[in-house]
Amino acid sequence: MKKQTIRIAVIWIVAMGTLFLGSTNKNKPFTIIAMGDMPYFLPQDYTRFENLISYLNKQDQVFNVFVGDIKSSRTNCTNEIYDTMFHYFETFKLPLIYTPGDNEWTDCISASKDTLFPLQRLDYLRKVFYSNSLSLGQNKIRLVSQSDRLNYKTYTENKQWNYQGVSFATIHVVGSNNNFDTGYMKSNTEFKERSKANLFWLNSAFKNASINNSLGLILFIHADMFEIQANAGFEAFLKALKTLTIEYSKPVLLVHGDSHKFVMDKPFYTDSTHTKVLQNFTRVQVFGEYDMHAVKIVCNPNNPGLFEIQTLIVPNN
Repeated sequence: MKKQTIRIAVIWIVAMGTLFLGSTNKNKPFTIIAMGDMPYFLPQDYTRFENLISYLNKQDQVFNVFVGDIKSSRTNCTNEIYDTMFHYFETFKLPLIYTPGDNEWTDCISASKDTLFPLQRLDYLRKVFYSNSLSLGQNKIRLVSQSDRLNYKTYTENKQWNYQGVSFATIHVVGSNNNFDTGYMKSNTEFKERSKANLFWLNSAFKNASINNSLGLILFIHADMFEIQANAGFEAFLKALKTLTIEYSKPVLLVHGDSHKFVMDKPFYTDSTHTKVLQNFTRVQVFGEYDMHAVKIVCNPNNPGLFEIQTLIVPNN
């Protein structure tokens, strides 16, 4: 049974690469746009978000990715807020892929202080934004969902896809310590189950990139895992990410939000003295909160590093 299970998993990964590869032309550069952590100050920021959508709809990207926090933690977690943002996402002309942030569920506190309220919000979020395996936006693309896997049916938000020789994945890793509670006698059931799913999906993303001989891999999460080193909520994920990146050897880009300022760096080191960076790993943190702008990522096969990063400043924002 074990050999059969492994064989089925490999077939699934290969099929994913075949079905969702946008083009076999690995020599042509293409652009994607990433953003997140907006709109925060409502209702006035809805106008600024409309400015951003209008501006991005005039760019030359192949798709967009929103890396979480569709609202501020100070904004109530009402169905109306989620529904409004869903409709905004549907006004993007090109495909939009969305991975959740902490403000959408982990940071939601009900008037009654119900400890189950954040999980109720996560359930509603999945129903609204992840009802099928299609992206959001007016022109949708089909994605592979982790919920297609027998043991991970809950995780509709974790997606993978390939385009023109590059592999992509969203993984549900959020701020606020990834919903890990350090309090005494806390079970952290949700955290443990999602962490298991996330580690499986991370490994799957690297396997997909290897099997399809991709030029590189881009991962999208919400959390700024590098703000506080060795944080318990991110420790296992960071360790696996670094190990897999070293083994993969090709360019890996991690795109995230959470801390609301543009950052591009190489935060992993290959030695204990932190003197030599891991060259094939780059992380980009997008704008957010007051700075409602975006980041342009050009995947250029003619560049040995593959990824070319530019800020995209939205006029009038």
